[in-house]
Amino acid sequence: MNYKMMGRIIAPLLAIEAFFMIPAVFISLKYGEIVAARALFDTILIILSVVLGLYLLCKDAKKGFYAKEGLATTGIAWIVMSVLGCLPFYMSREIPLFIDALFEMVSGFTTTGSSILCDVEAMSKGLLYWRSFSHWLGGMGVLVFLMAIVPLTHKNEGYAVHILKAESPGPSVGKLVPRVKQSALILYGIYVGLTVINLLFLLAGGMPLFDAICCAYGTAGTGGFGIKNDSMAGYSRYIQNVTAIFMMLFGINFTCYYLILMKRFKEVFKDEELRLYLFFIVASTGLIAINMYRQFDGFNETVSHVFFQVSSIITTTGYATCDFDLWPTFSKTILLFLMISGACAGSTGGGFKVSRILLLKKSLRRNFKKNLNVNEVNKVKVNGSTVNEDVIDNVHGYLIAYVTIVIVSILLLSMDNYPIETNISAVLATFNNIGPGVGLVGPTCNFSLYSPFSKVVMIIDMLAGRLEIFPIFMLFHKKTWGRH
Repeated sequence: MNYKMMGRIIAPLLAIEAFFMIPAVFISLKYGEIVAARALFDTILIILSVVLGLYLLCKDAKKGFYAKEGLATTGIAWIVMSVLGCLPFYMSREIPLFIDALFEMVSGFTTTGSSILCDVEAMSKGLLYWRSFSHWLGGMGVLVFLMAIVPLTHKNEGYAVHILKAESPGPSVGKLVPRVKQSALILYGIYVGLTVINLLFLLAGGMPLFDAICCAYGTAGTGGFGIKNDSMAGYSRYIQNVTAIFMMLFGINFTCYYLILMKRFKEVFKDEELRLYLFFIVASTGLIAINMYRQFDGFNETVSHVFFQVSSIITTTGYATCDFDLWPTFSKTILLFLMISGACAGSTGGGFKVSRILLLKKSLRRNFKKNLNVNEVNKVKVNGSTVNEDVIDNVHGYLIAYVTIVIVSILLLSMDNYPIETNISAVLATFNNIGPGVGLVGPTCNFSLYSPFSKVVMIIDMLAGRLEIFPIFMLFHKKTWGRH
């Protein structure tokens, strides 16, 4: 294990975290929040001290970086970043318990949006900004951002690819263009562009600037930290509709946007994952709207609220315009399935991913045909191209790991003796990076009721869900830390 090279990569990542904390300091000073500003400033100094220490210890790092290091570096980087990023909440005493502060920060960086705060509006503006910005920074991936801004030589392309694959969501991650740096720049260019467009639409609807910035960060990162106790319910129908549309857009594979920029429209229209994703949204909206037609005043209001919630849940954003925990069981069951499904691979959304569902469906159909005709040779194809069998095997392995983690997590949370509906939805909400669940962790509640042990379980679930399981759980395997 090349520890010094790992340190060389983590150091600039932490420097980026400290840099992006600076606006929160000025916002706190603007609103006269001296305690919050001091906590943020002291945290910046602590982070920079860690960066300096890593630089001095790892300045003579030798080349040689493999897939194992890429996975381990990604897992460690996200943990360290979360531990340091939560310090302003803890040091300002706005979140007095460290485990709660860590839960909130991990929920931010992993774009989960689950919160332990009972009164979010009581938090200082500077910390609210940092809390919301963590969604944007974690949405596309902090290490991907690092790849976009740091100079890379041809020799560095190897470790860059390992890191890109470890942090980017989906069963198969490829480069948009031959160079990793260019791919990362394209991804972040699209990400920034969509965020700015979203912000402009929100401002056009009369949303206050601070609210619009925080909302745009949460929508872009599909995170869903609200800055109001009622999430998005208090805003106008226009703002809610704009947010619903942009949540859906950020749940689409960013490769589709690249193809649109390249004017390769036919490839976008033929994308099977995109079509299945849109089918899930349209079908779920239609079924729930039919089931809910008497719950709201009129057809337009029904469709508006239902589409918003479907878009929020399938993209794992977690914003809410109403208490969907009060919806009929049929509607809540559909939302539960959408929690598992999640958005497209290569988007900022979480969940199992539509692409994996597509591959599992095609794999199941192939196996069914094989049982009918043993001699028939069938290949799994997506968008006209044959899928490598290794990718199919990885999807099957991911499904086994996914189910195992969900079951074990539910069992561990059950020791707190809360209703099983609450525990199941809490695990699905954190592991799939959604935010609210149902029952005692519904959209009008929070996760503060759980014990510190259960919060640690959900912290691990949030990190594992955002990083596709393996970069986190391989940290607990002894072979990870052995020689090659």
